[in-house]
Amino acid sequence: MIEFLFLIVFAVVLVFTGISMLGVVLAVMAGFAIMAVAGMIGMVLKLLPWIILIAVVVWFYRKRKAESCHRTPPRYRRRY
Repeated sequence: MIEFLFLIVFAVVLVFTGISMLGVVLAVMAGFAIMAVAGMIGMVLKLLPWIILIAVVVWFYRKRKAESCHRTPPRYRRRY
């Protein structure tokens, strides 16, 4: 929500300073792109502890699964 308020205020300030409508549209599009990237980076940083936790759990799961596969003999072999 703050990003949209920033874009609206940004556009109004550009209009009041005498920038053409084409310049306002281009500036708003550039501002939107920058704010979208900043929002994505902020979300990744906010979720970083959970991402690290999930990576550690998957690593432990794969390590444990690999150990259990090597310990038990395969059951699909026929014994004569």
